[in-house]
Amino acid sequence: MLQLAILRNNTDLVKERLAIKNFKEINLVDEIIALDDERKKLTFQFDETKAKINAASKEIGMLMGKGQKEEAEAKKKEVESFKTNLDPIQKKLDEVEKQLNDLLVRLPNLPSEKVPKGKTPEDNEVVRTGGTKPQLHKGAVPHWDLAKKYDLIDFELGNKITGSGFPVYKNKGAKLQRALIQYFLEYNTKAGYIEYMPPLMVNEATAYGTGQLPDKEGQMYHVTADEFYLIPTAEVPVTNIYRDVILKEADLPIKMTAYTPCFRREAGSYGKDVRGLNRLHQFDKVEVVQLVHPEKSYDALEDMVSHVERLVQSLELPYRILRLCGGDMGFTSALTYDFEVFSAAQDKWLEVSSVSNFESFQTNRMKIRFKDEKGKAQLAHSLNGSSLALPRILACLLENNQTENGIQLPVVLQGYFGSEVI
Repeated sequence: MLQLAILRNNTDLVKERLAIKNFKEINLVDEIIALDDERKKLTFQFDETKAKINAASKEIGMLMGKGQKEEAEAKKKEVESFKTNLDPIQKKLDEVEKQLNDLLVRLPNLPSEKVPKGKTPEDNEVVRTGGTKPQLHKGAVPHWDLAKKYDLIDFELGNKITGSGFPVYKNKGAKLQRALIQYFLEYNTKAGYIEYMPPLMVNEATAYGTGQLPDKEGQMYHVTADEFYLIPTAEVPVTNIYRDVILKEADLPIKMTAYTPCFRREAGSYGKDVRGLNRLHQFDKVEVVQLVHPEKSYDALEDMVSHVERLVQSLELPYRILRLCGGDMGFTSALTYDFEVFSAAQDKWLEVSSVSNFESFQTNRMKIRFKDEKGKAQLAHSLNGSSLALPRILACLLENNQTENGIQLPVVLQGYFGSEVI
């Protein structure tokens, strides 16, 4: 959530940056400032009335002590009048504060100056590429056919048990999933990330803290009886570990990683782009999260991008890194880099990771602060990234490494999987 001081002190700049994100309700900025003016006015009236009540109450005591009962009774009536005026002021103040918060949470994060202008994914900037696109043998097939041929994934069984977008991994397919998760976690922990195993359901306060509510409620599975939400990513519970915590500056940076299943409704998804593992309602992902000093968050972002890049390189997959344009960025992000790997059998790029800096947008909601050397509390910055999401990584590993005699696994996975070839 954006801070009111930023909106008030940099109004024109805020509107300019929101326009980069193609935000359609820029007039909300003026509405928020007007409501804040009203809130300040009501707060002044409330405090002034309270001060009059306190002063009159003291005077009543003095008058009673002097035996001036008639004057004291007159003052009591004056106090009652003040108290009668106080209730409607308090009620109106509560209403204005609620309206103010409801509008504030509708504003997305401001994009960094590094964010390119644009409205669609076609406007994203390619930062760099790596790896070599493989030349497949004649008769090579996409991963959904390979999964069937080698009995790795049963999409029809998932449809039967739950519905489309919930595949069942089996035999060596399940083993390869486990190998990837283990490798990703060990890769992250060796880089200094602390591993967590968080809950897969969160409450409203947790979903609000990372910005899923009220922006993405339609994309989450909602357990209505308990008002819980199935997590769309480990970012949500892991970042909230430090909600309402005041850290020491020496504690920063805090680096966390977690493997979880992820659940996304993906409403409106259909067609060839969702076939096989391309887009699922339940999938596995290993996440990295950092809480850092505000002055170091963009250095941390570049470090996280390099961290994920080395991981993709170790899998020997052709990849490219994109800097997302304003129109393709998430609600909470200030700057996002996407990683895509090339699917040779489908002849297309598939997104496998997003690495983002949220600056203080999430930490302001969660009140994640630290005390600097002078003892002053200030907001930390939060970042996260996929390291990595499994479905499309698995799809590309199967497709790009297929041979006429099986699927050749990257060297780095062979020890985790226990074999060189499927």
